[in-house]
Amino acid sequence: MNSEVLFISDLHIAIEKPEITRRFLAFLEKRAAQASVVYILGDLFDAWIGDDDPTPPNTKIRSKLKQLTASGIQIFLQPGNRDFLLGKKFSEDTGVILLDDYVVIDLHGTPTLITHGDLLCTDDLPYQTFRAKSHTPEWRHSVLSKPLILRLLAARWYRLRSYFHKRNKSQEIMDVNQDKVIEVMREHNVSRLIHGHTHRPNVHNFVIDNKPAQRFVLAAWRKDAGEVLCWTAATYKVDVI
Repeated sequence: MNSEVLFISDLHIAIEKPEITRRFLAFLEKRAAQASVVYILGDLFDAWIGDDDPTPPNTKIRSKLKQLTASGIQIFLQPGNRDFLLGKKFSEDTGVILLDDYVVIDLHGTPTLITHGDLLCTDDLPYQTFRAKSHTPEWRHSVLSKPLILRLLAARWYRLRSYFHKRNKSQEIMDVNQDKVIEVMREHNVSRLIHGHTHRPNVHNFVIDNKPAQRFVLAAWRKDAGEVLCWTAATYKVDVI
């Protein structure tokens, strides 16, 4: 049995990004089907306005995910800052297991913390304020109780607003805060962290309490390429698909 564990994040699938959709469907059919576990660390979708949204390509994505999980492949997903409204029905429809913001997994014998990454960007105060509000049950109920067409329009407005807000923010503010990284890794008693969100793929080596530590940052997918962090018992590599 293949023991390979795959990590991806930040695909930002949307109707206006057909190339990424095709690339992800091909990934599920070929690459993921040969793995033991697949972890999607947030922002699979560019916006998720509720599990009742049939807008393309949502239905096709759900169907392909269900096909893969039904074959015995485990798929775990941590909602990101764009698709945090993923819910119970999506999980039931796809067989995908939704995870909390921080989860420690056993990655071939090494405790490894996984997260989307937005909670680590503590210097972006306006975003953290919005995040705290938008993750309350009251906010979630208020949004999901609105008609679908209103949610679709609101999602378009949010994406446009987010685009212009990012243009006015410094790159440092939108990156993780290293002190927060160390704090969270200490709290979970790990020396390895894997996350996405920042779109700055890299492997960072540093020290926590005189012990070596590593932070793996996953790449965002583009229309011409997608990156997958692949882990076996012996080593890791990054595949471009």
